[in-house]
Amino acid sequence: MKIKELNIGALLYAVFSLLILSQTVIADEKIAAGEFLKNKLDTVFTVLQKKDLAQQAKNREVVEIVTPMFNFPLMAKLSLGRKYWPDLTQDKKDRFTELFIKRLRQSYLDKLTTYTDEKMIYESPVAVKKKIHIPTHLISKGKKISMLYKLYPSNNIWKIYDIEIQGVSIIRSYRSQFREILAKGTFDDLLQRMQKSVNN
Repeated sequence: MKIKELNIGALLYAVFSLLILSQTVIADEKIAAGEFLKNKLDTVFTVLQKKDLAQQAKNREVVEIVTPMFNFPLMAKLSLGRKYWPDLTQDKKDRFTELFIKRLRQSYLDKLTTYTDEKMIYESPVAVKKKIHIPTHLISKGKKISMLYKLYPSNNIWKIYDIEIQGVSIIRSYRSQFREILAKGTFDDLLQRMQKSVNN
């Protein structure tokens, strides 16, 4: 009887210890992800505030900071979705990814060029399975713009794989646009339209 009680006690202690360890790891990951995002975005805003730097030079610096933050290839794959991505040749996957990255990066820079003196408010990160979601609010000209950054760890580096702006996911928005084009045309039609949008 005593032996059984000891075994049960040891089992409960092990389970309890694992739960505490798991919660500690999650808490550490949330802190790390939050610090990563804040440090990177604060650096971007510092560059944008430089009055002695031309806009093109600001863009170059911002691209250098931002590019490693995103997993652009994954975002390209997610935006096209399981319906179309698996059947593409590697050449078409590469071409689509290249155009998607250019389009997304340009869109990001276009939004940043309107920056004046905005303020970013960071809320507590939230663990969602093995990913971390970080709610933020951009205070701009008296308006609050809600933004949700979604990150996951990749080789001990945090990567953004989606952003929700006012509740609208970038990935879902692109996926909807691409599906509408593909419903009426071919994949080459989609590539041509993406190329035109990048050139404009």
